[in-house]
Amino acid sequence: MTTARDLLVVVIDTRSGTSVEPGDLSLALAGAELIDLIDAGTADLDGDRVVVPGPRQAAEPAAEPATDDPLLRQAVSSLVRQEPHEPVEDWLWRRGRDLVAAYLAELGTTGSAAARRRTRKPSLSIAPSELADSPARRHANDRWAAHEPVLTALAAAAGVGARGADDPDKGLGDHDDLADLGDDRIVTVLVAVNEAVVELAGVRQRRAVEAAAFDNIWRAV
Repeated sequence: MTTARDLLVVVIDTRSGTSVEPGDLSLALAGAELIDLIDAGTADLDGDRVVVPGPRQAAEPAAEPATDDPLLRQAVSSLVRQEPHEPVEDWLWRRGRDLVAAYLAELGTTGSAAARRRTRKPSLSIAPSELADSPARRHANDRWAAHEPVLTALAAAAGVGARGADDPDKGLGDHDDLADLGDDRIVTVLVAVNEAVVELAGVRQRRAVEAAAFDNIWRAV
């Protein structure tokens, strides 16, 4: 089970009617993938740019188990290997495109999972009962119950467990918890996810204002 799959399970199991935007969740899923790739040694950060480490020494074990997941393998194959390397936020936007639909289809929930993948804005109206009770699901919920800081921060960015939409630090979780991670690369990814979600919220708000203004023009005609 990967962090991205854990995140999707947590969103389905715990959101309790909270509105979750597919775009926000897609960005958080992309961040979860990048964190797993960094943990596996498959990707790294040079400042705020995603780099691919050089060949490992023969004495070092290859990080294969973390990339056994088919969607993580897709993520690995999409890494930019040439300079200038891709900024973390660019990775989130590029990799995150339609990522919720891909994970819903791979999750194999009952109902029309394939249809969800084909839609431009996949429905997140999935009841917890649609998820099979499995060790993987229990693992995800155990991480959530333990307030694991990475999963908590990603879920908050996606709109689950956040302190509120008006909080400028929405999605960052507890700053002390993040400081305890001891890995600036992971914190960089989490901050980038949060900033991308805030930017996307601004885009949605501008579009809503523009749509309302357009409606008002027609009412005045």
